[in-house]
Amino acid sequence: MEFFGMGTMEILLILAVALIVFGPGRIVEISRTLGKIARALKKTSFDLTAAVTKELESEQKEQPPQQGEKKQQSKPQGG
Repeated sequence: MEFFGMGTMEILLILAVALIVFGPGRIVEISRTLGKIARALKKTSFDLTAAVTKELESEQKEQPPQQGEKKQQSKPQGG
């Protein structure tokens, strides 16, 4: 199993060092804070994507098709 290019043993080592340095109570608090941050980033990313998509769709609806524009049809390639 790889996570950011690290194997299982490296991840366990990092978690063990974090447990020793911060202690069990602080680890829970840090994990909770990181979870909240990840949730907020995910929501912000989703909201931004939805807003950009909505704007692009409204721009496409507002632009009338220009005269002289033809739909491009793909030509079959002979071979």
